[in-house]
Amino acid sequence: MQISEVEITPVKPSRGLVGFASFVIDGWLYLGSIGIITRLNGGYRLTYPTKKIGSNSINLFHPIGKSEGELIEEEIVNKYEEVMKKSNDRYSRANDQLS
Repeated sequence: MQISEVEITPVKPSRGLVGFASFVIDGWLYLGSIGIITRLNGGYRLTYPTKKIGSNSINLFHPIGKSEGELIEEEIVNKYEEVMKKSNDRYSRANDQLS
């Protein structure tokens, strides 16, 4: 399985949610609206979209295999951390120029 075109949209943290991700699998399947959530013990986990029908939540999609889920999580978390580091670097350089 090849994961490409990973896009991260950071959001103002709220109840553990810190961003959303989208990506393409094997060049032909786009998946989006995947939540990036902080773990209580550190790190991040992913949540996949659901649709509420009455009192039930129906999964729209999610990884079936554990190894595939771990691969997706690793790719997305790495990209999220890269995006956040670039964001922090940009603002830290701006502060350096003010000094």
